[in-house]
Amino acid sequence: MNLFGKDHIRKFRMLCVVGILALTMAACGKNGGSGDDIIIIENKEERVVDLFSPMEKTEADVENVARSAADKTIMLAEEKLGIKVGYVTYTAEDYQDKTYDDVTLDRARNDMDDIYLLNPDTIQALAKEGKLKDLSGLDCTSNLRDVVKAANIVDGKLVAIPQEVVAYGLFINKDMFDQYNLKLPETPEEFLECCRVFKENGIETPVGANRWWLETFVLAQAYADLYNGGNTEAEIAALNSGERKYSDYMRPGFEFLQEMIDKGYLDAEKAYVSEAIEGEGADFLAQKTPIVMAYWGAANTETAYGKTDFEMLVIGFPSNRGQMPVMPMTGFGVGINAEHGDDAMAVLNVMLSDEALQIYAETNRVISPSRNVEVECIPALKPLNDRIQENVYVLGSNAGMNVEQWGNTCLIVRDLLNGATVDECMAKFDQLQAEALKK
Repeated sequence: MNLFGKDHIRKFRMLCVVGILALTMAACGKNGGSGDDIIIIENKEERVVDLFSPMEKTEADVENVARSAADKTIMLAEEKLGIKVGYVTYTAEDYQDKTYDDVTLDRARNDMDDIYLLNPDTIQALAKEGKLKDLSGLDCTSNLRDVVKAANIVDGKLVAIPQEVVAYGLFINKDMFDQYNLKLPETPEEFLECCRVFKENGIETPVGANRWWLETFVLAQAYADLYNGGNTEAEIAALNSGERKYSDYMRPGFEFLQEMIDKGYLDAEKAYVSEAIEGEGADFLAQKTPIVMAYWGAANTETAYGKTDFEMLVIGFPSNRGQMPVMPMTGFGVGINAEHGDDAMAVLNVMLSDEALQIYAETNRVISPSRNVEVECIPALKPLNDRIQENVYVLGSNAGMNVEQWGNTCLIVRDLLNGATVDECMAKFDQLQAEALKK
């Protein structure tokens, strides 16, 4: 997920497919039926909007807060507009299945739904193909934070809007750090030293990882200066023109990951096939692994890390500028040929209003895309939130870059996990950049 992961994201239950229902019952017997016993049930015609989204795998008897938060905003839209929202959902069972993104792209390209919950890479791919409506005319856009617009404006069109600003960080078992007198790491060198101490003290795998989120380490190191050095627009322009190479930015982060693999600080083979949280969550909760990476909402959710038997803190990823939050943007988009396009736009206008976003943020305790909505975060998230409030962060997705970042980096990190060299990975970035320059 990936929103969310990739996978990073906001999850609903499967409901019935909506439409006009006609039930016909014919009596059959030895002598046949007369036709007089046919029963027809007539239904009022409903205004319907179809929404495609991921479904979170959840444990029995555990409240899915993320789903209930979104459900509340959808119910608000249904009540205000008299429109029924029908859900279609999909989540891959394991690494051999199609990803949620693969399925989303197929459905959106074939105009199968009205509203889609999109990860950063699918937002940019569908926008470039002209498959998403421009949402900039919605009333709710006037209150959006600049960071949301920067991430989701493609060719001058605002093509997706999230219900939360997704921030990724390192989830730390503070008790284990205290046990070995370790300070929370700020730089890549300090992080590797912490891993060394854990490893030498019998912690088999200091960093729990999955196939989706290791790109957060790379992006934090690659773009710490670009987003926080006061020269963002010029550096992106140099990348887009080919004056600078994406691979030069990416190399330190890939070398960092390779060192972690070589020293056994993370299990590359396990990460390559592991789903987010499922692969590393059990060891983190059992205090066998002191460090994992996840998104903000996982700290609030009992289906993830919202209930631990130890003190947990969420900090930024190591960079030359200290602990660095990584913020990719998921978002709701409307298909350009949506069957119920006008109603879909109306539903989003309510779901993304300040009224609805206040409900969502208070339920899910997340960062709102609206500058008018603020909620207090839990203590575990304070270190990450402090950096964000200081406007210190790296964007994991930026529509202004001509090479999509979040999805491409994730895929190339997987190549590294599967045995590719750093040089081979950098060649893939160079190839992507060359292809973008031809367009």
